Amino acid sequence: MRRILLLLLIVSQTLFAKPAKEELRKHLQPAVFSVTMVMIHDVVNPPAASRFYTYCLMGAHEIVARNNRQIVAPTVFTKSINPASIAAKDYNYQIAALYCILETGRLIIPSGYMLEEDEKKLVIALLREGHAQATIDQSIAVAQEVAKKIAADAATDGYLKLSTRLRYRPKKGDAYWYPTPPGYIEGVEPHWKTIRPVLIDSSAQFVPKPPVEFSKDSTSAFYKLAKEVYDAGKNLTEPQRFIASYWDCNPFAINTSGHMNIGFKKISPGGHWMNITGIATTKANLDLDKGIMVHSLVAATLMDAFISCWDEKYRSSRVRPETVINRMIDPKWQPLLQTPPFPEYTSGHSVISTAVAETLTFFLGDNFAFRDDTEVIFDLPTRDFKSFRQASEEAAISRLYGGIHYRDAIENGQAQGRAIGTFIVEKLKKAGVKPAI
Repeated sequence: MRRILLLLLIVSQTLFAKPAKEELRKHLQPAVFSVTMVMIHDVVNPPAASRFYTYCLMGAHEIVARNNRQIVAPTVFTKSINPASIAAKDYNYQIAALYCILETGRLIIPSGYMLEEDEKKLVIALLREGHAQATIDQSIAVAQEVAKKIAADAATDGYLKLSTRLRYRPKKGDAYWYPTPPGYIEGVEPHWKTIRPVLIDSSAQFVPKPPVEFSKDSTSAFYKLAKEVYDAGKNLTEPQRFIASYWDCNPFAINTSGHMNIGFKKISPGGHWMNITGIATTKANLDLDKGIMVHSLVAATLMDAFISCWDEKYRSSRVRPETVINRMIDPKWQPLLQTPPFPEYTSGHSVISTAVAETLTFFLGDNFAFRDDTEVIFDLPTRDFKSFRQASEEAAISRLYGGIHYRDAIENGQAQGRAIGTFIVEKLKKAGVKPAI
């Protein structure tokens, strides 16, 4: 009889137990991916995408830090956001944090209304998992309150003033960037350096070494850089072609068919690294609170790295390999990848990938192996990496294979990104942020 009573007690506890916190972490990666898909739909440019990720995650990070003393609040190490007031008491802070990611995206991304469907799906999933409607409602109220505050803070970072600034006109001269085929799109975000950074002090804090001086002399260092890109493009191995395509991450890709230009939507460089972050935090079995923190600070690293890189791009306004090679070496040559619509120096993927690799290495350790499936939705296979730094190095050299960057833009871009990442990690350490594992 006692055994029967004990069995009934165990069954009743199982049936009526409250949903475990651990169950909620499975909703993090889908929430971030939902934000990614809306940005792919909107063809959001790489710097802007990093900004949207940052604000979407910062609100969630703030909610978690209010309820978990082990998580350092973002307001401790950044002036980009201010503490939000939370009136509700009986709410699930993790539900609020998850919903806040979607709600912030809904408020600040151009087609953010598309996230309303994802919000509904999240609520349905939570109800199925046993969360009470009243708790969900209270949590949503908190999420909406914080998201509204985050959106207000975001509105003060200079982004809304970009459209009021003078239209960018390429500098005159063979040494300077000029729009490239097939779209001949004008320079993207020429005033991005005016955006308020999150963790670094200013856009000009990490100015890289000057680029090799332009020259038409066939014996010059610059000509040799261009010739290297040309020769590499004509002699690519299949592995090199794959690496270039794998890290393409060009939201502006255009397919030409007769007289028609057809856009092909792709994930941004930052979106690729945000997905890697989700893969890594899942593999590391991080709880939801730490997972949100890591996502938030990776996004902030991306945002600051883009601000720093774009500061240099429009300072040097350096001409792309495609333009130089067509003018000086071979008028019929084409790069494997389409040339992105902004100046060449420094390489954006080299800067942001190296910076983020430092942040992820701090949180999850060096030699953290992972399988990246980011490009599967674009019909590319998964790829295995032994560490974040290895992945960042491959992303950097992919720009040479793709024919869109000179070697000095890649190597100096890596140095720039490493300096940014190192600075951010040290700042986080001083604020009391600890490795996630």
